Amino acid sequence: MPLRSWLKNREVDLSNAKILVVDDQPVNIQAVYSLLSNDYIVLAATSGEEALDLVATSYPDLILMDVVMPGLSGLETCQKLKAIEETSDIPVIFITANESPDEENKCWSSGGIDFISKPVNPTTLKNRVKSHLMLKYQKDMLLKMVYIDGLTGVFNRRYLDEHLIRQIHLARRSAKDSSVLLIDIDLFKQFNDRYGHVEGDAILKKVAESIQSHGLKRMSDFVVRYGGEEFVIVLPETNTAGAEKVAERIREEIQSLNIVHLDSELGVLTISIGISGCLFEGADTVSVLEAADKKLYEAKISGRNKVCV
Repeated sequence: MPLRSWLKNREVDLSNAKILVVDDQPVNIQAVYSLLSNDYIVLAATSGEEALDLVATSYPDLILMDVVMPGLSGLETCQKLKAIEETSDIPVIFITANESPDEENKCWSSGGIDFISKPVNPTTLKNRVKSHLMLKYQKDMLLKMVYIDGLTGVFNRRYLDEHLIRQIHLARRSAKDSSVLLIDIDLFKQFNDRYGHVEGDAILKKVAESIQSHGLKRMSDFVVRYGGEEFVIVLPETNTAGAEKVAERIREEIQSLNIVHLDSELGVLTISIGISGCLFEGADTVSVLEAADKKLYEAKISGRNKVCV
């Protein structure tokens, strides 16, 4: 089956999708909330300025934007969102009472993907929202496939390079720390030398699967094959204390797989993990990964099969 057909026919759970409703009239926000809140997570802002602040910390999947508002208009707010790399891909649907061709052209030229006329038809609103959320999901899936590691099926280094900096910026804006876990399979070279690279590749797949199933509990969490036998997990809005619990869970799970490794003191395959937060002075992609790498080194020299924060 062609990829696009597979995406189109795949059943998708959109219940965790976040929709931001921007309108200066609370009664209009309440009306939209009553229509969509049973199916999605609905956020609200009563001005363009408030919307920009909320987008920076919550990163919605879709925005329903009133055109005419005091202060920043809906058109101006949309233009500002499109000018920022981190928010430029969020689809914006305008809600407007003005159906003139000139008004429509302004909506398109400011970066909107669609518009809905007031008074809002409930069926039209629901169908448009679902349609655009599905389109965004399919686009995101296609983009993610460019970032997939061919052996393990998790994200690759390129994905980390492009997405970790976004998480660092979001952590800084929201003042909610995010954590990075750097994972290394202990004595993996010795494992490959003893059991062969075919078995080594199979173990990499198994470890990646275990990390995904026991380390990633939210849609925003992601794991990357960092290189060779190393993996990186990014946990948005998770402090290092919370990350340590996740790391211990993963470490215990890998050990419990009881994969025979005769060159290990325990006789089974183990991992070591170093953890860094993102809210420190001068934090960027390089410094955050270096901080996690230092803690990974501590775990290694202190006996392996450990977590260091």
